Amino acid sequence: MTRISIKIVVLLLPSMAMAFTPPDEESIHNAIGDLNGLPAVLQRAFTPDKNSFDPIPVPKPGDWLAVHNERGQTFDEFKASQPNRPTSEQHVIYLQPLGDFMPDHSPSNDKLREFAAAFFAMDVKVLPPVRIDGSTFVTRRNPITNNPQILTGDVLDFLKARIPPDAFCILAITMEDLYPEPSWNFVFGQASVRERVGVYSFARYDPAFYGEPRASGYEALLLLRSFKVLAHE
Repeated sequence: MTRISIKIVVLLLPSMAMAFTPPDEESIHNAIGDLNGLPAVLQRAFTPDKNSFDPIPVPKPGDWLAVHNERGQTFDEFKASQPNRPTSEQHVIYLQPLGDFMPDHSPSNDKLREFAAAFFAMDVKVLPPVRIDGSTFVTRRNPITNNPQILTGDVLDFLKARIPPDAFCILAITMEDLYPEPSWNFVFGQASVRERVGVYSFARYDPAFYGEPRASGYEALLLLRSFKVLAHE
């Protein structure tokens, strides 16, 4: 089965930048479509609000949109793709910790659960942590940082075999670095949308990953960045 993947990544090899123009207000409204007939509360939810979500900025070097040509998607196109939706039988988001989450150097699993429950308006449960074992996941040393990394495809296969019956999806979270294939430097996360599994790393949000000191307040910054990657994926 073809894996439909979402990746946040920096490539090992340089890529040719592609022009990207952030959508203007007219394009945004056209993508949303006609709101007539929707209840007032839904019309408000669909109305663009710069106070709730920041507009897409012009990409900087190294950003995803600076190296990948994304054509965008209207809401009607999204509905036509028949995305997974919660049901009365499958309505829980499961978070599966992989490896250690040291209290002083990692985002709190409880706070990640609370954030995901609020952002997605769904039940969220944290599963018991799984030990990272070389016999379960392929690992390597990153050729640039020399830090250990886990192959994302192995994690996705591991999760697919363990989806709880009431799960809308199951998402692995880890403080270990990730890579999707040997030619890539690293990846923050990867998900198989149709198969309802994903894996996300918060390792590079810790200043110590790059050998930098953990300044005052770094815990809050680490948690905020972890929230963002969890919501994005």
